[in-house]
Amino acid sequence: MSSIDDALSGREVVWGTDNLFKSYTVARGDVEAAFAGAPIVVEGEYETGSQEQLYIEPNGMLAIADLQNGVTVWGSMQCPYYVHRALAGLFNLPAEKIRVVQMETGGGFGGKEEYPSIIAGHAALLAWKSGRPVKIVYSRAEDMVATTKRHPSRTKHRTAVTRDGRLLAMDVDFVIDGGAYCTLSPVVLSRGTIHAAGPYRCDHVRIRGRAVATNVPPHGAFRGFGAPQSIFALERHMDRVAAAVGLGPDEFRRRNFVHAGDTLAVGQVIREPVSMNTLLDRALALAGYHDKRRRFVEENGTRAIKKGIGFSTFMHGAGFTGSGEDHLASVVAVEATREGVVRVLAASTEIGQGTNTIFSQIAAEALGIDPDDVEVVQPDTSEVPNSGPTVVHHALVDAGVLPSVHSRAEFRAACRRYVDSYGTLRATSRYQPPPGVRWDDQTYQGDAYGTYAWAAYVAEVSVDTTTYEIRVDDFVAVQEVGKVINPTLAMGQIEGGVAQGVGWALYEDVVWREGRMANAQMTNYIMPTSMDLPEIRVHFEEVPYPYGPAGAKGIGELPMDGPAPAIFNAVEHATGISATRLPLTPERLMELMCASPAV
Repeated sequence: MSSIDDALSGREVVWGTDNLFKSYTVARGDVEAAFAGAPIVVEGEYETGSQEQLYIEPNGMLAIADLQNGVTVWGSMQCPYYVHRALAGLFNLPAEKIRVVQMETGGGFGGKEEYPSIIAGHAALLAWKSGRPVKIVYSRAEDMVATTKRHPSRTKHRTAVTRDGRLLAMDVDFVIDGGAYCTLSPVVLSRGTIHAAGPYRCDHVRIRGRAVATNVPPHGAFRGFGAPQSIFALERHMDRVAAAVGLGPDEFRRRNFVHAGDTLAVGQVIREPVSMNTLLDRALALAGYHDKRRRFVEENGTRAIKKGIGFSTFMHGAGFTGSGEDHLASVVAVEATREGVVRVLAASTEIGQGTNTIFSQIAAEALGIDPDDVEVVQPDTSEVPNSGPTVVHHALVDAGVLPSVHSRAEFRAACRRYVDSYGTLRATSRYQPPPGVRWDDQTYQGDAYGTYAWAAYVAEVSVDTTTYEIRVDDFVAVQEVGKVINPTLAMGQIEGGVAQGVGWALYEDVVWREGRMANAQMTNYIMPTSMDLPEIRVHFEEVPYPYGPAGAKGIGELPMDGPAPAIFNAVEHATGISATRLPLTPERLMELMCASPAV
């Protein structure tokens, strides 16, 4: 058994009684009645493959362990307290006997979220038995063969629509391949299921999400966390529905975008100001979309290299899904030293995305001091609390117990007086949800996220009909992510996410053979280099979120969602070929074009 369909067939059961790790159902309205009266129904099926995270630094851990002192590990990881919890259970030791220290980490993208618990366990057990320090560092081939990857997916869409292009009903079957063990499949499935209906108004929606067991290595966390898979299917399908009703892709979406006061598929009322039209208008204008769309059609008939342009519109929830934030109960602390240095104590890790810089900026703004006077403490479970990425600003604001001062000298003097008089100057804060946020885990209805980031991405491509190579020539990314705290780092996040999306769409093909990755080398797992990427033009619309740190929303996951469907929509515009399986390698495009009577 190796495919989603095989797992669902039940011919061979490798997990539980039905091969299902987890399932969710989102339901709103009367879907069957809406379909029964619909003048137009459009169906489609879409597939995505695995993707390797390909972080710069492979997994590695150093461990010491003995009965008297407990277990200490230092390593490359994203979530120190995940590793801490795993080691406490493995050794049956009290929490204070486990220490986990995150070292400077060369990238993660989700691949160092849950998997480091395994290599930490291996290193710590060997250290415990040998009485010697143990270091384990994977080679690149070992890392690629053994670690988790993006979940493959298969999504079936059935959509009812009026003759003038209004959505009546959406019926979505979203399935992800979890591999041999569960890992974080339920969480990935959850986000993918919630995002499957996208930023569109529809009164009748049914989404069934399932994570199935197969006989490949376990899949796990990867940037986007399930949303890229379901959004790829949705945005490919929206182009198909637009064509069925005779509307342009942009006009069809405009007629169905959500606005403030509208309700999403999970029953969440949008309370924030939302203008998907503004984002789409700006993205299309920057890309020269309408002129190119007409011109490329006129010119493509006479040239071997055909041009196309396409776009996607989407959203991404900020923070953890539903009651996830409440269950995590994340904590962060700040303290001021006698010398006037403010120390931020959080388990949120720096893995190349700029966490330390942003935390310093947030703390400095909250306290009215210089960022150079802020120290972000190394994530060490013996010193920092178990914190998530959404709580820091609230603690830093709480730290306003410091005297109001106007210069570095005054600030340092105030800290010295306080510490000399009262001792430690420290403030701690636990996550508190924004007011009015409610979520029901049983019905899967309510406020799935406190807020969303919104985006419109446009891709321009060239398709060589001789070699069947696809090249992305230009890419425009417009998004609303609240307040942009650090424009340079924010642009880097978007550019990096788009680059990963291009790789997922066109290049990166994990080949499974007898339950093992057959191309676990950089020579035969192909990813785009800088020479294969276009200019990525990044633009922001700023609408500060009142409950976010300094008005910001989440940004890192968003740019993974939009590139693949925008590129596929552009390829269809160039060739007339409606590709539905990702990645679209030259070999796959050749098969599709050779099989098409229109080409």
